[in-house]
Amino acid sequence: MTAEGSERRGTRLRRAVRGAVAGCVAGCAALAAAEPVAALVRPQVAPLTVVGGAAIDRAPTPVKEWAIRTFGTDDKPMLQLGIVAVLLVLACALGVVAVRHRRAGSAGVLLIGLVGAAAALTRPDAAGPLDTLPSLVAAVVGALVLYWLSGLAARDRAADVVVAAPTDEAAPAPRNLLARRPFLLAVGGTAVGSVAIGALGRGLAGSRGSGARASREALTLPAPTSPAPPVPKGTRLRIPGISPFRTPNSDFYRVDTALVVPEVDAGTWRLRLHGKGVSRPVTFTLDDLLGRDLIERDITLTCVSNEVGGPYAGNARWLGVPLAALLRGAGVRPPQEGGPADQLVARSVDGMTIGTPVDDVMDGRDALLAVGMNGQPLPFAHGFPVRMVVPGLFGYVSACKWLTDLELTTFDAYDPYWVRRKWARRAPIKTQARIDTPKPFAHPKTGTVMVAGVAWAQHRGIDKVEIRVDDGPWEAAELAAEDSRDTWRQWSYAWRATKGGHNLTVRATDRTGDVQTAQRAGTFPDGASGRHTVVVTVD
Repeated sequence: MTAEGSERRGTRLRRAVRGAVAGCVAGCAALAAAEPVAALVRPQVAPLTVVGGAAIDRAPTPVKEWAIRTFGTDDKPMLQLGIVAVLLVLACALGVVAVRHRRAGSAGVLLIGLVGAAAALTRPDAAGPLDTLPSLVAAVVGALVLYWLSGLAARDRAADVVVAAPTDEAAPAPRNLLARRPFLLAVGGTAVGSVAIGALGRGLAGSRGSGARASREALTLPAPTSPAPPVPKGTRLRIPGISPFRTPNSDFYRVDTALVVPEVDAGTWRLRLHGKGVSRPVTFTLDDLLGRDLIERDITLTCVSNEVGGPYAGNARWLGVPLAALLRGAGVRPPQEGGPADQLVARSVDGMTIGTPVDDVMDGRDALLAVGMNGQPLPFAHGFPVRMVVPGLFGYVSACKWLTDLELTTFDAYDPYWVRRKWARRAPIKTQARIDTPKPFAHPKTGTVMVAGVAWAQHRGIDKVEIRVDDGPWEAAELAAEDSRDTWRQWSYAWRATKGGHNLTVRATDRTGDVQTAQRAGTFPDGASGRHTVVVTVD
């Protein structure tokens, strides 16, 4: 290759690099410009949020389950990080194009923005054309910035010149390199401006939720008409490593599709009850619910995404309105009494829909419209101001958070969010036991080792827990006292550990006599099954 050809190739490469930098900076400027606009419209319509929500809705079930299994409750930040990475790669590619074809590169940015606008309009909670504004602003800003920077990148010859050192003292010193590179100055200024605008947007979004946060802080929960019975003595085992009987709010699992946690103002919140069998539609305020008879109960919740031995189960003390009484007050009768509706569809402020069998919420169990959790108003992440809690059912068919609408309908007439994605319509929680201690691959010492954990079979209760070491016989574990059949139950087993590697397996039996199956099944379509096994090495 000739020196001239080598130089041309080097020049093209340097221009491509500058184009990629221009595209990356333009992409960041676009996302930053969308932040204050989304804060003024509503934070849920920021481009990353609407595109991320659309990705969640359209992702195949195995992909969703892999994300939850791999990233746990960090699945949403990882999704947003992935979307940012993809957008920046696209922006870099468009920047390379724009160095040679400015209009084509800028048009590509506009097209990406239109995809975001379309995603905003198709969200379940879409409020109208205004929801597209953040994505459209991002598109225009990104396109203009890329057009400007790519022009500078194409014209900037300073980066392609090798500045020689002066040969004698009389020769003039080279000018400041930055002064010769307007492209670098433009890139730096745009980056700094983007950071400032993005920070402004985040600040505006935070102030937008101040009313909702103030309404929660000002809320005083009334005393329950029916307090929770005292927790029996012996319910809580004092064994290091075992899950506490009651899960603190900060540690309670959160699995949902909301990329931005809704912050709902308690003063403006409304709940509409309507549908088949309702004598007349009713709208409740939070004060209406707080003025009714409230009950307080300890109830364990479990997510259908919980693998055998997984962390997505928690026990809390809930305060709320009995759901059956609320429905009967509106004229609703369960199907076995001739009522026309067999499904209760709950809708969230973010558009989530969850369908619950009417028979289950009206069969005498403590189904609640919960307003309190462990003595406090519901945290925003767990559904403030009102959510559903139904003992014995997986969350995806019962535990609607940020509740705003209850509709009586039929399973034949309507498929809620998860059923449309082929999850089972009815999903009672399966009998499960989990080993909390020792942890997998632990190295306990020889002698007595306390094996302990929790077991649950909500609305049926746990009757027995057994442990097996390797291929030995099943041995009965010691059960803690039972609080109620709707809570998990702690258990322990004093194992006389011998040196070497061992498999510890646990199984539970519920009050109906159902023994936890050994048959392994994944979480789809109605919850995982199998027995939890922990491998340890005794030193």
